[in-house]
Amino acid sequence: MCAKVLVVEDEADLNQLLTYNLEKAGFDVASVMDGEDAVIAVEDEAPDLVLLDWMLPNVSGLEICRQLRARKATARLPIIMLTARGEEEDRVRGLEHGADDYVAKPFSVGEVMARVKALLRRANPAVAANTITHGDITLDRETRRARRGDRTLRIGPTEFRLLELFLSRPGRIFTRDELLDRVWGRMADVELRSVDVMVGRLRRALNRRGDRDPIRTVRATGYGFDETYAP
Repeated sequence: MCAKVLVVEDEADLNQLLTYNLEKAGFDVASVMDGEDAVIAVEDEAPDLVLLDWMLPNVSGLEICRQLRARKATARLPIIMLTARGEEEDRVRGLEHGADDYVAKPFSVGEVMARVKALLRRANPAVAANTITHGDITLDRETRRARRGDRTLRIGPTEFRLLELFLSRPGRIFTRDELLDRVWGRMADVELRSVDVMVGRLRRALNRRGDRDPIRTVRATGYGFDETYAP
């Protein structure tokens, strides 16, 4: 599962606990500890879901929720509110400000993981599904195999993750920095040029002579999967 989750929580221990368990479950995780950093993080790279604490330094979770819903790019971004406020009136306020779900502290990590997965399945099935198909291209996360038509693609683990990311967000153009972060990992010592090399390898695996290339290149920006692709 390559969905990216942004954890916005100012309690350091809880932030680390959520980050650890999300990464263990296979999510790509970014975390911040105050409201201003949360806004910047979403603007830099919109995640697939936000775990958002209500009480934050600088900008409250409610205000962040309101701002995200007001912007076209993040109007449908899945948001789960985390808060010690457990009264019905507070839950209603959170939902009215745009939260999709609400978890009151203290909570079990298992419950949070289940709610994250359930909300992702509703909001973006391709992110959470075991099998993704677009046109004649199919990727199976369980078997770690990919096919185009009746042909099994000969691709390595990095090309597989790259194709998985593209298929899960058709139409979105990822910058080279974003691809480095989400495919290789934030701590990887890899040059930007490696992205171009790996996209080239994936293209050669996908395309035979006469095949339509499903990967879009946007000059000086990056790459993505063409949402209009059809064989």
